[in-house]
Formats: sequence, structure tokens, C-alpha cells
Amino acid sequence: MEMRLFGRTGMRLSVLGFGCGAVGGLMVRGDPRDQERAIARALSVGVNYFDTAMQYGNGESEKNLGRILQSLKPANAVVGTKVRLPNADFGHIAAAVASSLDGSLQRLRRERADIFHLHNAITEHGGGEALSVRQVLDEVVPAFERLRQAGKIRFLGLTAVGDTASLLKVIDSRGFDSAQVVYNILNPSAGTTLPANYPAQDYGRLFDRTKAAGVGVIGIRVLAGGALSGSAERHPIASPPPAPIGSAMIYDADVARARRLMPLVAEGFAASLTEAATRFAITQPAIGTILVGMATPQQFEDAFSAVEKGPLPAAALERLSALRQGFIGEQR
Repeated sequence: MEMRLFGRTGMRLSVLGFGCGAVGGLMVRGDPRDQERAIARALSVGVNYFDTAMQYGNGESEKNLGRILQSLKPANAVVGTKVRLPNADFGHIAAAVASSLDGSLQRLRRERADIFHLHNAITEHGGGEALSVRQVLDEVVPAFERLRQAGKIRFLGLTAVGDTASLLKVIDSRGFDSAQVVYNILNPSAGTTLPANYPAQDYGRLFDRTKAAGVGVIGIRVLAGGALSGSAERHPIASPPPAPIGSAMIYDADVARARRLMPLVAEGFAASLTEAATRFAITQPAIGTILVGMATPQQFEDAFSAVEKGPLPAAALERLSALRQGFIGEQR
């Protein structure tokens, strides 16, 4: 398993991480034996980053991950979890953050989290469930820093969703060590300039800013919530189709565009569209580790097999760019 330096943290993370989210559902609704089998297999092939959150099954993902890691006792597991603050807690952010972390640590059966991510969207002025830039920098970061000083977290993170200008400001502040960034073959704008009128959120070459700030990057929505399978069919324990992030406004539009990328498979660049999407993500050197949601141990094997084949070749990237030209001007 390839290991990559994770920003300024000094950690080396496996290029393939283990996503414990609710979209795939394995760590929320899966059979306990399948959960342990998948994690044991991941550890055996060198995966060392495990990503969860209280929101995944209202704590079930954290409980299951904690149970299995306590049983297996790996020496090198790096665990990240998250806090998403409801707007009712915006008046007492520090206390709410601390309380959320305490609950997560209890469920994870750990004394500290290696990375603690803010999971709210970030916009200039906030509103709804989104936090403003000033709330993040003036209240969330100091609250996280106090938890770091108390030994409860090692590194500060955020999920980079919200409006692009605000995300760039927060990254530039260098208050965070880690950023979870949307990056996939439907929307590569964190790494490259999008054509005008391309139907996706433009993340403004966010990786240029993470690199300058020494922020480690976790690639998320690598399979666009499952849309990059090219199929609308979902596994019985998977969540319903999730709301798209950064790409189309509705999930079905992502599936339809994904199908238009199938020439990558027909022309022999990859054995499946999910393989192509996974290998595309690790082609980006700014990414430290990627997360691929899964419903079954076999889906972990598929992700591992794809990663072991390595990044997509230049010819595949050129073909992909040509295929995406067909999306320009379409309604998002």
C-alpha cells in the first residue's frame, strides 16, 4: 500500500483510507462479522486511516469501529471523526464541540482522536446549518485548539463544503491541519481549472491553497455517493441516494453523466467505472488519502484492487478531459 505524507502533520497515511460512513452503510447497518472482516483485511494490506463521525448512524459507526479496533488492537490505526453543530448550538460553540468530542471518544473507546473535523458547511455569513467564516476562525478553531492542548485530539480538520471563497479563506488561515475535499471525475475543480459554464461547483484549485498552507487532504465523494458506479441500483444496506456535493444538483444527473464516461471502460483504460474513478483520485498528488464508501467487504476489495493498479495513465486523463467537454453548458 502506498503511503503519503499528510500535509504538515508528519503522519504518513495509506493512500486508500477506510470510510465508515452511512452512504455505503457497512459500518452502520452491516453484519458485525462483515465489519470485522473488512477492517481486518484493510489493516492486513496496509490501510491505516479510518474515518467516521457521530452523524453516521447516530453514533453506530463510531461504536462499531471502536469495538473492532479494540478487539484487533492495531498498532498504527489513525482515526478521524467529526462534529456537526446544529444551529441551536451556535450560541455556545465551544461547549458543544467539547461535548460532541467526548461522546465520540466514548463510543470509539479511545482517549483521543487523531483528526477531529468540523463537518458543517462554511459560508461567508453563515445561516441555517452553515457556519460563517468568522465563527469558524474565532470560535471553532480556538475550541479545537483547547481540545488539542488537553490531549483529546492531535490534529484539527474541516470538511471543505460551503461556498468556495469562504473555504479558501479558512484554508489560507492555516488554522486547520486537514481538509476533506470533494474531488472526482465529474468535478476535478479542486485540482484544475474548470471550463466556463461547466455544471459543477468550482472549488477554485483548492489544492493550490492546501499545499501552500501545509494542509493534508482527504479526498471525499470519490465515487460521488455511488453515482460513479454508473448505476442507480443500490445495495440493500446502503443509504438512499445522497444529495450530491459539488457536482450536479440531483443524484440522477450525476448517474447520467457518469454513464457518459463509460468509454473509459470500453476503450480499456479501466475494468469498471468505479475503478477509473478511484484511480483518478489517487492520480492527484495533493491528496494524502481517499475515502471510498462500501456496503460489503467485496467493495473494499474492489477499491484496494483499483488502488494497487496505480494512478490513471496520461492517455486516460486526456480521454476523460475530452469526454467532460460534452458537459459544458448543461444545466447543473
